[in-house]
Amino acid sequence: MPQNTGAKPAEPGIVQANAAVRRRFPFDDTQDLRDARRGFMGTAQESVIRAGDGRVVWDLDAYGFLAQECPDTANPSLWRQSRLCSDHGLFQVTEGIYQVRGFDLSNMTIVEGERGVFVIDPLISAETASAALALYRAHRGRRPVTGVLYTHSHIDHFGGVRGVIGEDDVARGVPVLAPRGFLQHAVSENVYAGTAMGRRAAYMYGAALPKGERGQLGAGLGQTTSTGSVGLIPPTLDITRTGQTETVDGIRMVFQFTPGTEAPAEMNIHFPDHAALCMAENATHNLHNLLTLRGAQVRDPHVWARYLTEAVSLFADSSDVAFASHHWPVWGRERVVAFLSEQRDLYAYLHDQTVRMLNQGMTALEIAEEIQLPPALERAWHTHGYYGSVSHNTKAVYQRYLGWFDGNPAHLWEHPPVEAARRYVEFMGGADEVVRRARQSFADGDFRWVAQVVNHVLFADPDHTEARELQADALEQLGYGSENGTWRNFYLMGAYELRHGSVGTPTVTGSPDVLAALTLDQLFDSLAIRVDGPRSWDADLTLRFVPTDSEPVTVWLRNGVLTHITGTGPATADPDVEITLPESDLRALLLGTLTPRQLTGRANVKVTGDLGRLTELLGHLGTPDPDFAIVTP
Repeated sequence: MPQNTGAKPAEPGIVQANAAVRRRFPFDDTQDLRDARRGFMGTAQESVIRAGDGRVVWDLDAYGFLAQECPDTANPSLWRQSRLCSDHGLFQVTEGIYQVRGFDLSNMTIVEGERGVFVIDPLISAETASAALALYRAHRGRRPVTGVLYTHSHIDHFGGVRGVIGEDDVARGVPVLAPRGFLQHAVSENVYAGTAMGRRAAYMYGAALPKGERGQLGAGLGQTTSTGSVGLIPPTLDITRTGQTETVDGIRMVFQFTPGTEAPAEMNIHFPDHAALCMAENATHNLHNLLTLRGAQVRDPHVWARYLTEAVSLFADSSDVAFASHHWPVWGRERVVAFLSEQRDLYAYLHDQTVRMLNQGMTALEIAEEIQLPPALERAWHTHGYYGSVSHNTKAVYQRYLGWFDGNPAHLWEHPPVEAARRYVEFMGGADEVVRRARQSFADGDFRWVAQVVNHVLFADPDHTEARELQADALEQLGYGSENGTWRNFYLMGAYELRHGSVGTPTVTGSPDVLAALTLDQLFDSLAIRVDGPRSWDADLTLRFVPTDSEPVTVWLRNGVLTHITGTGPATADPDVEITLPESDLRALLLGTLTPRQLTGRANVKVTGDLGRLTELLGHLGTPDPDFAIVTP
C-alpha cells in the first residue's frame, strides 16, 4: 500500500457542514460512553492478532487515533460512533454473561454454565475468535466450551467458530444451535453471488484502506472485517419457533424466531435466569440496512418492526439488560423498552412513509430526498444512519414493492453506462469541457454533482487523467462529510482505487467449510450460474452421476441452461456418460479440486460412456472475477 495515499484536506464546504453537525446534535450526552465502558475487565496484552503465516488479521490499536478530537475530514457523529465501537476488551454484561468487543466487526458473547461456557456468535475469523476466548479465560479461568449458538446467517456471526470448537467437540456432544434455515442461507449467500458481494464488501467495509482521519475510521456497525480463516460447523439443533425453550449446560434459553428481519434466518434469545435479552442484530445502536450496499435480498422493515413489538411484549417485563451481537448493551427495564420501541418505530416509519409516498407517485430518488425522520427519533443516537441510511433504506423499500423501474418509459430502455456516457460527454462538449465545468462545481462545493457528472467522463474515457483525479477528489470530500460509515468507505475506496488501482477482495467468504456445507443440489445450482450462456447455445450434453451413497443426479446442458434432477425417471434416460463414484469425489469434481482425467483408474469409480463429455461440460463454465472494476468501466 502506498505510503502517500494522495488523501487531501477537507474543502471549506465540508468543514462547515461538519461544524453544523456538532451544533445540531447533543454531543454532551455521555450515556452511550458510560454504557460502552461499563463492566470493562481488561483487554489483550498483544495488540496484533495474526494468522498462522504471520499475516495480520486484526490490529486492536489501529483505531487509537480516534481518541483525539474529531478533525475536519470526518463527520463528528460518525467519529463519535467509531470511537465507541473501537473500545476493545472483555466486558461483563451481567452476572454470568460476558462480551468480547472490538476484536472483529461483531461481538462474541460468553454465557457461563454449570460445566463450561456457551459461546454466542464466534466472530468472522478463527484467529479473532480464539483470541477473544483466550481473553475471557485469562480473566475467568479456563472453562471448556459446552455449546455454541449462531444468532443468524451472516458470516460475522459464525465464521470464527473453529477458533472456539472443532468437529471433535461436536462428536463429544457439544451442541451448535441456530435458527431454522441457517445453513441454507449462510452458504448460498456466500456462494451464489459471493464473488460480487465480496468485491463490493471491499468498498463497504474499507478493510484495505489506510486507517486514519483521512481514511477508514469504522463502518458504523463495527470497525471493519477481520481477514483471517473463515470456517463453518453445521448446526446440530435448529430453533424453529417462538417460545421454544432449550437448556444447555444448565443455561435456560427462550427463543423468539425472527426470520426475514436483519437476516433471512435469525432469532432473539431470552435468558430468564439472568433477566437478559439478546437481540441478535435486530436492535443495535444504529439504523441498520434494509438493503446492504454489498448487495443482498431486500429485507422487510414491516415484519422487522412487528418482531420488535413482539420482543417488547414477550420479554421486556423480565429483562434488566438488552445486548446484541454488535455495539454495547442497554441496562434498566425502562431504558430497554424505550430502546426497542424507538428501534421499532424507526423501521416502521421508513416502511410506512415510503409506501405512502410511492403511492403518491414519487420515485425512489424523490422519496430519498424528501423523507425526514420525526424529531424524537432523530434525537436518539441509536437511530442514526451509521450503517444503513435513511436514503438507501427508503430506496430498498421502494425496490421491495416496485422493483427497479420508476414507471417513466424514458427509463425503460436506457443505454448501458459506457454507451450513455459517451453520448452525454459528446452532448456536453467533450471530456475536457465537462472536466473544466466540473472543476468550477468542485470549487463551488457541489461535490455530489461533480461525482455524478465526471462519472460520465470516466465511463466514456477511463484514461482521462484529469477526470480520474477530479473524481477521486470529489468522492473523497463526500466521504469526509458522510455520517454513514459504509458510505464513507465506499467514497474513500473509490478515490483510493482511482488513484492507486484495484485492491481486489480482501475478505474471502467462500471458504472450504462454507463450500463443504453446500448440498449437492446447491452445488449443481452454483455450476448453473457459471455457464457461459452464449458460448453454450449449441451444446447438447447429458450426464448422470451416481453417488455410491445417495440418489443419482442427471444433468443436461441445452440452450445455454444447465438443468439437474435427482432420482430416476423418463427425463434421466440415455445419458452420454454415466459416472458412479463416492459423493466425496463428486463434490471434489464439482468444486474443481478433482479433474476428469484423475477419475480414470480411481478406486470405486466406474465410467460408462464418453468421459470426454464431462470435460466438455466443464469447459462451458466461466470463472467469477473477484477483481471487477467498480468506479471505471
